[in-house]
Amino acid sequence: MNTPLRRVGLAMLAMVVLLLANATYIHVVKAADYRDDPRNQRQLLYEYSRERGQIVSQFGGTILAQSSKTNDRLQYLRKYRSGPMYAPITGYYSWRYGSDGMERASNDILTGEDERLIVRRLSDIITGRDPRGGHVQVTIDPAVQQAAYNAMVSRGFTGSVVALRPDTGEILGMVSTPSYDPNKLASHDGDKQEQAWASWNCDPAAPNCTHNNPMLNRSVQQTYPPGSTFKLVVTAAALESGMTMDTPVESASEVPLPGTTGITLENYAGATCPGSTLRDALAYSCNTAFAKLAEKLGAQKLRSTARKFGIGMDDLSIPLDVEQSHLGPLDSSAVLYQSGIGQRDVRLTPLQDAMLSATIANGGVTMKPQLVKELLAPDLSTLEEYESEELMDEPALSSQNAEVLRDMMIASEANTSGEGKRSDLTIASKTGTAEHGADPKNTPPHAWYTAFAPAHDPKVAVAVIVESGGDRGLAATGGSVAAGIGRLTINAALGEG
Repeated sequence: MNTPLRRVGLAMLAMVVLLLANATYIHVVKAADYRDDPRNQRQLLYEYSRERGQIVSQFGGTILAQSSKTNDRLQYLRKYRSGPMYAPITGYYSWRYGSDGMERASNDILTGEDERLIVRRLSDIITGRDPRGGHVQVTIDPAVQQAAYNAMVSRGFTGSVVALRPDTGEILGMVSTPSYDPNKLASHDGDKQEQAWASWNCDPAAPNCTHNNPMLNRSVQQTYPPGSTFKLVVTAAALESGMTMDTPVESASEVPLPGTTGITLENYAGATCPGSTLRDALAYSCNTAFAKLAEKLGAQKLRSTARKFGIGMDDLSIPLDVEQSHLGPLDSSAVLYQSGIGQRDVRLTPLQDAMLSATIANGGVTMKPQLVKELLAPDLSTLEEYESEELMDEPALSSQNAEVLRDMMIASEANTSGEGKRSDLTIASKTGTAEHGADPKNTPPHAWYTAFAPAHDPKVAVAVIVESGGDRGLAATGGSVAAGIGRLTINAALGEG
C-alpha cells in the first residue's frame, strides 16, 4: 500500500518542481522578452503613460518625432514631422505594430527605461513629476534630406539617396522612395492603423496593390548589383598591387567570357575604349578592361580590398541593422570577369556604395557610418556623445593612392552627363548602369551615381540609386538618371542648394 502512495507523492512532487521551474523561467529568464514584446499591451499602456522622448536633428534641433498629450486611454500620441521624408530614419511607433527605425533602436532611451536614466526615474517618483523619456539627436541634415527626397519624389523615382561626411561617417541624408507616413501607424484608431499597414504591405505584383514596398528602407535593407561603381574597388585593388593610372589595360570593344562558347562581355554600346590605360578605363568605364583586370588581381585580392571598404560585414549597425553587402563566390574566371564590372553576384546597399566614395575622399580610411550624434536626458544634458571611429583595422588604400583615384574620379565626372554641373565646383564621381532581373537585356537597368565634393577638400560623399531606369527605361544610365540627383544633394550639403 505504501509503495503506490510513495509513487503518487513523488509524481506530485516532480510536478510541483516542474511548475516552480516553469514559473521561475517565465518570471526571471523570459521576463525581459515578454516585457519588450510589442504585443504586450500592459507594457504598451505603461509606455504610453509617459511622454516619449524626441528624435531631433543635430542641425538646428529640428524635431523629427515627438509626443503630445491626449485625453484617451493612450495618454500620448506620437507625431512625425514630414513623416514620409524622415520615415527611413525615425521608423514608426505603433501600439498595434510595435516599432521600427530609430524608434526601435533607441527605445530604452526614448521611454526612459535606459539604466542611465534610473536616477531621473527615481527623482520623478519622489517629486511626483510626470515621467519622461530621453531624446535622440541624429546626424541628419534636414536641408540634405529634403533636397534628396524632393529630387526623387518629384521625378517619381524608386530608389535611395545616402549622404555621408567622409571624415566622421556621420549620415547627413538617408532617403528611400517610395516612402510611407508613420503618423498613420501612430494613430490611436486601430482601424486606421490596419488600413495603412495592409495597403503598404501588400504584394506589389497584386492587381489592387498601389505601393512598391514603401516600408522597405532601401538605403540599408536592400542590396543591388552596383554596376560600374564597383570599379572603384577594382581600381583601388589595382593601385594597391603596384599598378599606376598609366598601367596599360584592355581596350577592345568586347572580350570572350572564359569557359563559354560564343558569349562575350562588351563595353557600353559595344564601343572600343577611347584609351588604353587604367586612367582611361575608369574615365570611360570600359568593361573589358575591368573584367580582365579583376581576373588578373584574383579573388583573394578583390575580397581583401572590398573588405577594407566594409563590404562583407554581417554585423554593421548604424544603429539600424544594415543588410550585408557581398561579392559572391568569385570561383572562376568567368565569375571574376562579371564581378569586376559590378555584376554577377556582387551586391551592395546604397549606404555601402556611399562608403566607397567616402573612403576615397578620406584618404583611403573607411569610417564607421553613424546615424546618432548624441543621447540626451529629458533635461537635454548629454548621456552619451558618439565619436567618429575607423571601421577597419587598416586603410582600404594608401593616402597617395587615394589621391590618384580621386583624380581618376574627377576625370570620370568630366565624362558624366546629367543635370546640375557647376563650373565652380569640382566633383569626383563614378556612375553605374547595372543589369538585373530574369531578362537583364530587356529590363531597364538600375542607375547609380557615387561621388564626393569638393574633390580636393571633401565635405560630403553621396550615393544615388534609381531602380529600373527611372523615367528613361532601357536607355537609362547613371549619368542621365542618377547624377543630377547626386549633384543636388551635394549642393544642399555644401549649403548651396
